[in-house]
Amino acid sequence: MNKQDFSIRDARAQDIDEMVELLEYLFCIEDDFTFNKNRQRHGLAALLADHERSIVKVAEQNSRVVGLCTAQISISTAEGGLSSRVEDLIVHKKFRKQGVATALLQHIHSWAVSAGCVRMQLLADIRNENALGFYTRRGWIRTKMVCLNKNFAVHNTIYTTPSRRINSRR
Repeated sequence: MNKQDFSIRDARAQDIDEMVELLEYLFCIEDDFTFNKNRQRHGLAALLADHERSIVKVAEQNSRVVGLCTAQISISTAEGGLSSRVEDLIVHKKFRKQGVATALLQHIHSWAVSAGCVRMQLLADIRNENALGFYTRRGWIRTKMVCLNKNFAVHNTIYTTPSRRINSRR
């Protein structure tokens, strides 16, 4: 595949199974996350449903999803405006180093700018030197900030939007 062999488009609900497969690979290389097919399906569905604050882009070749990038908007008090956080960026290993990830990030960047964001940010596994080098070469700057997580003991509820939740025991 060369750079002309793929296209970037908005993800659709029928892409969820292929996107979940990509997330499974991503989560396998990150110790901080545990792959859970149902949770990832619900998370992707929630992102697809929240058109005002989130976006899901896929790279497609021959009707196959080969890459995925998601982003969400929040308000940054530090910037005094909107900020976009890239949540997931993954390209199938057979399609790497062919411009797919760069194209996905460019589409996310355009979306963020058009939404009025003044900054983009992302988290990457500190041990994933390939990814960190990729981001650095594209103008991303490491900060002195540290990510901290606090998980809630909510095992049977999956939140799809801030105002709605789904009981996963169905």
